[in-house]
Amino acid sequence: MKNSRSLIQRRTGMSVAALGAAALLLAGCGAPPAETDGGGSDPAAEAIDYTGCIVSDEGGFDDRSFNESSYEGLLAAQESLGIEIRQAESQADTDYTPNVNSMVTAGCDMIVGVGFKLSATIGEAAEANPDTNFAIVDDNQIDLPNVKPIIYDTAQAAFMAGYLAAGTSETGKVATYGGIQIPTVTIFMDGFADGVAYYNEQKDADVQLLGWDKEAQTGTFIGDFSNQAAGKTNTENFINEGADIIMPVAGPVGLGTIEAVEEANADGGSNKVIWVDSDGFESVDSGNEVILSSVMKAMGESVEQVITADVDGNFSPEPYVGTLENGGVALAPFHDQEEAVSDEMKAELEEIKAGIISGEITVESEASPQ
Repeated sequence: MKNSRSLIQRRTGMSVAALGAAALLLAGCGAPPAETDGGGSDPAAEAIDYTGCIVSDEGGFDDRSFNESSYEGLLAAQESLGIEIRQAESQADTDYTPNVNSMVTAGCDMIVGVGFKLSATIGEAAEANPDTNFAIVDDNQIDLPNVKPIIYDTAQAAFMAGYLAAGTSETGKVATYGGIQIPTVTIFMDGFADGVAYYNEQKDADVQLLGWDKEAQTGTFIGDFSNQAAGKTNTENFINEGADIIMPVAGPVGLGTIEAVEEANADGGSNKVIWVDSDGFESVDSGNEVILSSVMKAMGESVEQVITADVDGNFSPEPYVGTLENGGVALAPFHDQEEAVSDEMKAELEEIKAGIISGEITVESEASPQ
């Protein structure tokens, strides 16, 4: 079972007493879903008869990535609205169906499934339970009146990250790799590749990208979102090939990349990491000083918005699509790496952002929301 209590304290600053009930997570199938009674909510928020629920994928709620960010959105809704919440933390793919079904049985008003891998389970449960509302983060394949897709055009922000990496690299080589080759992973890699290519075009440069061939849609993948040792080995290989900026799109696997970069830098290197999903500088416990920036998805905010709309009786199956324009995706601040990014690069990134929003710069990925 993941340490939910430390997660909640680290990310919200709330006391253990205030969130003690919320820290109980369901680890795997068979056990009843964890529940809170609004004790962690804003004292000004009157408790209402509504239960918001969430099911993680195998990464768990302390993944420092999309599960954690989505869970924080549920906690924020609990605090602001005074609702009850339940949460089920999956340890493996086989937990998805029993965990979602346990939430249905518990009478949840809305059930949020986190991640593309829960799509089939959420679709089946929603079809079988038309009076329950569902939301699915990172998937837009379910067409049912009681399912709200929450999706992000992360290629837009990843384009900016690719341009940043190419313009900041000291070796002329950068790299990316994924956890599993699914659309919510490759969309980052496509945008990153386009950003590198755009830098080369604008600057008449020849920065090389390792780990992903956008045209062929082939590259380096771990095969899961948990094997940090494989992430470390991949990164060591990239560094040995000359890459000095690496973007892992693999959830907790990226912690292996940070470890490899720290070790390489201890020997005199100046390697850097670009994190994804959350602001890695804020969410990673150690090694965050090597994070150049992050390709962020505002998952917490969007989950909270969707639950709030449902509480207000305004549920809609129309997808929420996060973009640079609406703030659903963004490039994170540079934090400790501020001095590594020139003023010229910062200005160019703002121009690129404006160009993407206006449509002057086209960012294309087969995985982008249509």
